[in-house]
Amino acid sequence: MKLKSLAGLGVLAAIGFASCQSETKKTSSTDSLKSDAAAVVKLVPDSFKKEIDGKQTALYTLKNKNNAEAVFTNYGGRLVSLLVPNKDGKLVDVVVGFKSVSDYEKSTEPYFGATIGRYGNRIAKGKFTLEGKTYSLFTNNGQNTLHGGKKGYQYVVWDATQPAENTLVLHYLSKDGDENFPGNLDVKVTYILTDNNELKMDYEAKTDKTTVVNLTNHAFFNLNGDGSGTILNHEVQIYADGYTPVDSTLIPTGKIEKVAGTPFDFNKTTTIGARINDKNEQLTFGKGYDHNYVLNKTKAMGMFHAATVKGDKSGIVMDIYTQEPGLQFYSGNFMQSKNTFKSGAKDDFRTAIAMETQHFPDSPNQPAFPSTVLKPGQLYKTSSIYKFTK
Repeated sequence: MKLKSLAGLGVLAAIGFASCQSETKKTSSTDSLKSDAAAVVKLVPDSFKKEIDGKQTALYTLKNKNNAEAVFTNYGGRLVSLLVPNKDGKLVDVVVGFKSVSDYEKSTEPYFGATIGRYGNRIAKGKFTLEGKTYSLFTNNGQNTLHGGKKGYQYVVWDATQPAENTLVLHYLSKDGDENFPGNLDVKVTYILTDNNELKMDYEAKTDKTTVVNLTNHAFFNLNGDGSGTILNHEVQIYADGYTPVDSTLIPTGKIEKVAGTPFDFNKTTTIGARINDKNEQLTFGKGYDHNYVLNKTKAMGMFHAATVKGDKSGIVMDIYTQEPGLQFYSGNFMQSKNTFKSGAKDDFRTAIAMETQHFPDSPNQPAFPSTVLKPGQLYKTSSIYKFTK
């Protein structure tokens, strides 16, 4: 969905969201199951109960008829665990994460599984101008702002309701001036685990003052299972002929370059590790892949088909569909073995990847990029789907 053509995408008149009250639900986690990758860890709901900023955190489990499960906490709107069947029909947890809220609080990597906002990805030098006014944000990524600033949505406690066994609705009112962004932004995110083993992510937002918005989820995937080791042998196909090259601080230069003839060409299925160590300035800047792909207009399931990823050991295939124009492919280059996953394994270098559906980084400062501006009376509305097959 391109915000500069909101009307063309069927945007409705702005509607108010009913404020969702935080709901603590007793949830039972799947008992430990053996797979050819790693044991599925039983999560303890009490380990996710804590009062943070005067609000209660909890664990929420979504289930479908195939015994697949998606487990969330409302602390940061995080996807903690995602169980899907492998080629042998055994459940594998394809999302890395932690065993407690406290582990997420103290993690040196703040984005594991989180719902990201107000602006996903980077804004150059923490500044942008809207309607003649310049806004200065907290710079938390060198000289730039990353994923919403000092206290992005990964650190807030969302109001949560579970209207059905397979559905979680998260709500957050990001107030005017939150992290210095303008406007009261009313955000609703709905996560649905379908009977086709799809995790559907529906985002909505409205504002009372012109602002910028770029929402996404920052799940870290290892399709062989949490704690199963390197992702370099995962096979990847990205349906994009172009990408946005970056400078040394990972801010887009403003150009869109062809991937053909470069290590960034995943139009044909290629392992992540095949060219990740090639001599290439962009790979040096990102310490691997940490770049935004400009998606082709390949339609599937009523969306753009963004990417296909396959676990080399599990045989699990993840197809990503989105209404967003971009996909950030991150190959786990800054993982430093400083955190312990729920499996007991460390978050070692390149043991998980992120595939974030998004508008482009630094769009507020890049007029040629699809707009991320949201005005009063408009409704930000976009969906992405992560579908798992074997």
